[in-house]
Order: sequence, then C-alpha cells, then structure tokens
Amino acid sequence: MSEFKFGFGLPDPDDRDKDGNPKPAGGPENPFDGFGQLGQMLSQLGQMLSQAGTGGGGPVNYDLAKQIAVQRLSGQVGFAAPPESAKAVTDAVHLAEMWLDPATTLPAGATTTRTWTPRDWVEHTLPTWQRLCDPVARRMSGAWVDALPAEAKAQAGPLLAMVGQMGGMAFGSQLGNALAQLASEVLTSADIGLPLGPPNTAALLPANIEEFTKGLERPASEVMVFLAAREAAHQRLFAGVPWLRQRLLGAVEEFASGIKVDTAALEQLAAQVDPSNPETIEQAMQSGILEPETTPEQKAALARLETLLALVEGWVDIVVGDAVAERLPGADALRETLRRRRASGGPAEQTFATLVGLELRPRKLRAAAALWRLVTDRHGIDARDALWAHPDLVPTATDLDDPLEFADRMGTASAIDDDPIAQLNRTEQSAEAKEAEQSEQDSQDDGGKPGA
Repeated sequence: MSEFKFGFGLPDPDDRDKDGNPKPAGGPENPFDGFGQLGQMLSQLGQMLSQAGTGGGGPVNYDLAKQIAVQRLSGQVGFAAPPESAKAVTDAVHLAEMWLDPATTLPAGATTTRTWTPRDWVEHTLPTWQRLCDPVARRMSGAWVDALPAEAKAQAGPLLAMVGQMGGMAFGSQLGNALAQLASEVLTSADIGLPLGPPNTAALLPANIEEFTKGLERPASEVMVFLAAREAAHQRLFAGVPWLRQRLLGAVEEFASGIKVDTAALEQLAAQVDPSNPETIEQAMQSGILEPETTPEQKAALARLETLLALVEGWVDIVVGDAVAERLPGADALRETLRRRRASGGPAEQTFATLVGLELRPRKLRAAAALWRLVTDRHGIDARDALWAHPDLVPTATDLDDPLEFADRMGTASAIDDDPIAQLNRTEQSAEAKEAEQSEQDSQDDGGKPGA
C-alpha cells in the first residue's frame, strides 16, 4: 500500500505518553492553544478563500482542480488535436471492433468514438474522479469535526466551515496537479482499468499515443489499432456487464467509510502554515501530519478492488491478444510493452495510488491473464465470458493464486455445459428450500411443546 497522500496523515503512533495520550510534539502546553492558532490562521485566510470560490460547496474544490490541470496542460504539445486525428481514431476503432467480434461473446459496447486531447480527458473524466474522491475527502473532513473535543468546537465556532473550505482547496490543488500528470500520458479513456469516461464512449488520445509510439519501432497505425482494440474491449466489458461499473467505483466508496483522523495533529498544522503564503497550506496538507489510519475493513475493500481490476485487465489482455495476434505483426511486443508499462509503476499508476490509496500489483495482473488464458483454452470463449454474468461467478483472489484449481472446478461443476446463472439460481433455491424445511421442522417441534 502506498503512502496515502490525498488528504492527511496521522502523527507517529509511538509519540504518546505513558497513558496513551498524544504528546504536545513541541506545541503549546494547553492542547487548545493550537486551535486558537488555527482560528487566527483561518481568519486571515478568509479573503483568499472567498476569492477562490467554493467549488460547489463539496469536500473538494473541483473548479480549482480543473483550472490547475488545464493551466498545466495548456503549454504542452497536443493541447489541440489535428483534424486528421479524428478519422484515424474512428477507422482504428471500427477495424478493432470487427476483429474483436469472434474473440468474445460480449457485443460492441461503444456507440460513440471520440478523439480527445489531454484537456478533453480532464473535462470528461472529472465527474468520475469526483465520485472517487468525494467519499474520501468528505469522510476525512467529517472525521475532523466529529473528533474535536467540545471545548475546541466551541472555540472554533463558525470557523469550522472554513476548515472544510480550506481542505477543499488543498484537495482541489492536489487533484488538479495529479489530473494534469495523468492526462499527459494516458492513451485511452480506460487506460488505467477504471471506467473513467462517459458510458459507451471509446476515446483515444492521439497526441499521447504518438509520444508513446516513439522508440517502439512499430508503425504508428499498428499501435493505434492495437490501442483501439484495448479501448473497445474495455467498453464491451463495461457495457456488457451491468454490475461491473458500480462494483468498481463502489469499492472506493467502501474504502472511505472507515477513515479515522487524529485531530491532535491540528496543532501541528496550525503551527506550520503561514496564512500569507498559500503554498504552505498545501505543503502542510501533504506533509503526512494528518494521515488516516488504514483499518482492516479498508484493506479488505482495497483487496477486492485490486482483484477486480486485475480480472478486467487480464480479460482485456487475453481477448485483444486473440483478436489481433494474426493481424498485427507486433502484437506480442506491444502486449509485453504495456504489461511492463504497468509493472514499472509509471506516473499514472503512482498518481492513482496517491489519490485512491490503491496500487495495481503486476503479479495479480499477470496471474489474471494466465487464469483467463487457461479457462479459454479448457472451456472455450462462451464459458469464459459467462463468468461475468454475476459477481459471485468471477474468480477470487484465491483463484488467481491457483488458476488450475479454478479451471478444474469449472469442469467438475459442468460450467461448460450449463448456464452459470442457472447454476447460481439452483444453488440459491436449494439453500432457500433447506431453510424452509428447517423452519417447518422447528414449527412442528414448537407445536408439540406445552403452551405452543
């Protein structure tokens, strides 16, 4: 797990007295004197905050995030897409869809094809980033106020609202810089495995693809078609598996539900910030002073999200490989290049880990591809794709560690000869029947007792 920097950090757990209470850490003897400093700081920030706007009143100032991202991207090459790029992208996606048809039972999911600049990527993915970031930021902001002692709340008074506004600016500033970094390198809308863009929309970024192609020693048109096939495969999965989008994004919301913040560190925050220098605010926010503690429940949620993302990426890798292997001479080399790109932990993955607290482990990505390959070879395309019919049917993290056992289990369960949903329904009906039978038996037993 990477250090969670999208927000705040906790003080050293060993920095406590013999009774388990936080030490002053060089701050004032009176624990509430720090809140007086915070109030003074917030008062001086009032004018700056009012000028910056509220960003919609949420926990993150998304107006500020967008402004910062666009400003950073405005000087880069490819800020505006040339007209010929749109035709190249459209043709590549159209060709890729035809090649994908025999490689999967899932129908084409993209009804719209778009050519995006990095700025377009920021604008069109920001609503999804808002859904990903809001729960984390809101939970942390609420944790601050909930955990404050009554005396501190009384002293802070109306300034508590300004605390949230200041946090929203800090979040927005960090998010804007992160989005600019991501936008300058992502190749498609689903490049990091999440459905970030609008539904049923295949989008490619020609300027970034051109930069990515340098040094590959492959024709630019070949790279474009290969990446179009990956984007189209992602869209087939997101459109053809109704529960997938909600399950992926919902796992992040589940992670946010257990965040806890030690507000004793607010004293250190107040001491570090110079109200006349806005840069010190962001530096304090990113310094790890108020870092949230990761609970076992959060770790479990992240593990489920990590597994599901690995399954998505592994499925796309296998399907695209089967679709283009005999058509693109450099397909194997391109597949390995993208795998290494993920395995190296590039800026995109590092930024995602910073924002959401999740790293995609290359081992699980390759393990997922190996599992889908084995299932396809043993049981066929129909059985493989049918596993996406219900979340209870997809492989688990344990299955990724032992794909052979999973493939054997599919065979013994006659998964290749029967509808997986029908199997699931029969299992549920059997459980309900047993429960009803037990209930009836209990009722009969009660009926035989005196006074029943």
